[in-house]
Amino acid sequence: MEYIAIIHKAADSDYTVSFPDFPDCAAAGGTLEEARARGRRALALLVHSLAAAGQGLPEPKSLDAVMEHEDFADGVVFFVPVSQRRAKNIRVNIMLPEADLQAIDACARAEGLSRSSFLLRAARASLGAGKN
Repeated sequence: MEYIAIIHKAADSDYTVSFPDFPDCAAAGGTLEEARARGRRALALLVHSLAAAGQGLPEPKSLDAVMEHEDFADGVVFFVPVSQRRAKNIRVNIMLPEADLQAIDACARAEGLSRSSFLLRAARASLGAGKN
């Protein structure tokens, strides 16, 4: 399956990548290739998160439907392949200072998450914020 990605470039900003099928998924980069790579990574992380949560993926919009929308009509299109394979969970053993573990558990409980889900979300946020 492939999803449409749209690249825009304003004169005073980086290249931005958005996904019409995933309105909350976007990325940016100083170069065209950096933006494309970050866009692919952002979509892969989102798809992985949806799969881990047991959620399905939307049916990809057609190129005609996307290009009819005024927000995308002047963008450059590229396609991003997506694998729907279910992620295999692997048990890991880590060591943390007790006070940090207690703080992690308290934050996870406050957000209604398991410790694993909380740590995974934090790791993904950090990975998404990093450079290639």
